[in-house]
Amino acid sequence: MPSYLFTVATFCLGFLPTLHAATPAQPNIVLMMADDQGWGETGYNGHPHVQTPVLDEMARTALRLDRFYAASPVCSPTRASVMTGRHANRSGAFAPNWSTRPEEITLAQILKTAGYRTGHFGKWHLGAVKRDSPLNPQRLGFDEYLSHDNFFEMNPPLSRNGAPPEIFRGESSEVVVAEALSFARKVRAENKPFFLVVWFGSPHGPYSGTPADLALYPRVPKEEMRARFAEITAMDRAIGTFRAELRRLGVADQTLLWFNSDNGIPIADEADSFNGGWRGRKGEVYEGGLRVPAIIEWPAVITAPRTSNVACVTSDILPTVLDFLGLTHPSPTRPLDGISLRPLIGAGTMLARPTPIGFWRYNSQGENKNARWVAEDLSRGTTPTTKQANILFNNFKHPIAKTKDFGGHAAWTENRYKLVTGQGRKGPPTTELFDLSIDPKETRDIAAQNPEIVKRLQTDLTSWQRSVERSLSGADY
Repeated sequence: MPSYLFTVATFCLGFLPTLHAATPAQPNIVLMMADDQGWGETGYNGHPHVQTPVLDEMARTALRLDRFYAASPVCSPTRASVMTGRHANRSGAFAPNWSTRPEEITLAQILKTAGYRTGHFGKWHLGAVKRDSPLNPQRLGFDEYLSHDNFFEMNPPLSRNGAPPEIFRGESSEVVVAEALSFARKVRAENKPFFLVVWFGSPHGPYSGTPADLALYPRVPKEEMRARFAEITAMDRAIGTFRAELRRLGVADQTLLWFNSDNGIPIADEADSFNGGWRGRKGEVYEGGLRVPAIIEWPAVITAPRTSNVACVTSDILPTVLDFLGLTHPSPTRPLDGISLRPLIGAGTMLARPTPIGFWRYNSQGENKNARWVAEDLSRGTTPTTKQANILFNNFKHPIAKTKDFGGHAAWTENRYKLVTGQGRKGPPTTELFDLSIDPKETRDIAAQNPEIVKRLQTDLTSWQRSVERSLSGADY
């Protein structure tokens, strides 16, 4: 088996050292994710306008991950990677409004079996949240949820445990954090550990902000950008509210809090939408579409502030959590694409990533000619957005795995080199090679000067794509 294809079996055998003395036996786990927040849209990453004092404090005092990637340059696939530890193409969650599959095994299901109380709050986007959906948060492992099929703004319509949506008055980040904290307090009273997933609707457009937050940005000329930054500031404040309550409950030290965004910035890198100069944006497999802000706070384990440039990805979250808890996956032969970051988070001994990361914007054209994986009536959402009354989630059977001519736009990223191949937003298919150690902004294609490196990386990428295609055909189930 190639070294970059980790099954759960190799994960379990290779990453089960004795727990660090300072590691709580059953820490609380909290995963927070922004919606469309670019790498540069934090104060600590140098944004000229946006105010994120809470994230800035976390970056100064915890583990700041400066080379953290979303597994996809768009939202639904990244969320699937968080929940499963696998690239979303394996389950057919190719793009926004493409669902995962009920047969996937989620981190919530595993932790619930291990004695955790589990709750989801905010954006779901992995399938319909209504009660009869086989892909609602409860079916995928959450005891309780207050969730939306997709993104949401002020006064969000949210479904509680599958019921018809209700309007929750208030700023949306504050709403979902208040609900998450209510759940945390209840579980704390039960003396059980909690697993909380808080997926914000911000700063996904269309943008809106409270008058107080909008007033923070008088020097930003565009009204749209003032509202976007106001959403980010409100989300940052809600994260601060959450952290303060963890301290009040006496559980902050024993809680792993992992924050990141789901994809890169959705708008051009102009003066007011600063993104650090990374090439590309949301929807593209260049750094600007994939690099996102990420911070891990866990006082009992991360006892001193650190910054890491090790390549990490959202697919790493599941194997990392399982490794820290000494848990094994219920399907040990199912391929995982993530690895455990325990050596990085715990001892700080991981100085380079041991395996590459694959990214792949799948060409889903023609997939709808196949039968649906989940019936259409069960795939129709109920929580409206500002753009769409009821989302119809797609996921189609793919009975014959491709073995070549995979299509789409893909990247294969090692510690140093990154291969980008296929067809992007425009233009003919291309093959590009970048040396990220000296050219992280991907300004110079060196493919023509390095044919052997291109050949090696292309061989590995193709092998990985064949593995993904095999999973997509349903072979893992």
